[in-house]
Amino acid sequence: MEPVLGVKIGCLFALLVLTLVCGLIPICFKWFQMEATRGHPQRGLRLLSCISAGVFLGAGFMHMTVESLENIELEIQKITMKNRTESGGNSSGDANSDYTDYPYGGLIISLGFFFVFFLESLALQCCPETIGRSKVQEEEVSEAHVCGLHSHEPSPSRRPFRALILLLSLSFHSVFEGLAVGLQTTVASTVQLFLAVLAHKGPVVFSVGLRLVQIGTASRWAVFCIMSFALMSPLGIALGLVVPGRDSQVGRGLAQAVLEGVAAGTFLYVTFLEILPRELAGPEAPLVKWSCIAAGFAFMALIALWA
Repeated sequence: MEPVLGVKIGCLFALLVLTLVCGLIPICFKWFQMEATRGHPQRGLRLLSCISAGVFLGAGFMHMTVESLENIELEIQKITMKNRTESGGNSSGDANSDYTDYPYGGLIISLGFFFVFFLESLALQCCPETIGRSKVQEEEVSEAHVCGLHSHEPSPSRRPFRALILLLSLSFHSVFEGLAVGLQTTVASTVQLFLAVLAHKGPVVFSVGLRLVQIGTASRWAVFCIMSFALMSPLGIALGLVVPGRDSQVGRGLAQAVLEGVAAGTFLYVTFLEILPRELAGPEAPLVKWSCIAAGFAFMALIALWA
């Protein structure tokens, strides 16, 4: 067995074990269940939940969005260079500049955001009694909030849908992360990229497990979700082992970059419309919540210095 192949197989199992352990901790320990705690432990759990919201925010901005923007820009440049080479360098420089200067990455991420927004709006339009509250109910809740009858729970029936979108977007991203590890050709580059993935994988999957517990997901389904999510990065590594890496076509790289951008957009949608509103509506002091969310974001930003 070649050394690099052995290292990749080791990375595959290490990512699987780490994801399972970090994701199952909030599910297996009752301390992380809000209804099972009282007093100071419950307050600590709410603060931990705010920190996890900051982790999601940091993962969205400092990792998924940045990586998708870089990859989309790189693939667009490859296509431009290829077209320029095939045309013998006779293509207009202004036209090429227009193609490369357009913010394709931002457009694709926004399309991912609006795609999930459309799906949820369509579901609300077609099945309002099963997917979410009606407009009148939302107005009643808003009036009760103004009168001092606070309701801190966001629309409960939307949570399973948004939790599914969260898992799907993270799963897409995890597959591509694993694929990048599997396509490395040297031991040093494989280990370096593996450690970078490992650094932010743990906090993110822990936050996913905590989120599943907080929305009231049944234990068996929460475990199933974590196990499915844990298989994504190893699946990507396995794909990288069986497909050629350096002679990959431009079209395939562009398709991968587009999927990463769509996944980033869906992740941002769930982060801003589900996770952050829920934490900001909690009973803790506003500055305390801000501090915890900022701490989670700062942690992911610190990891981005070398990951």
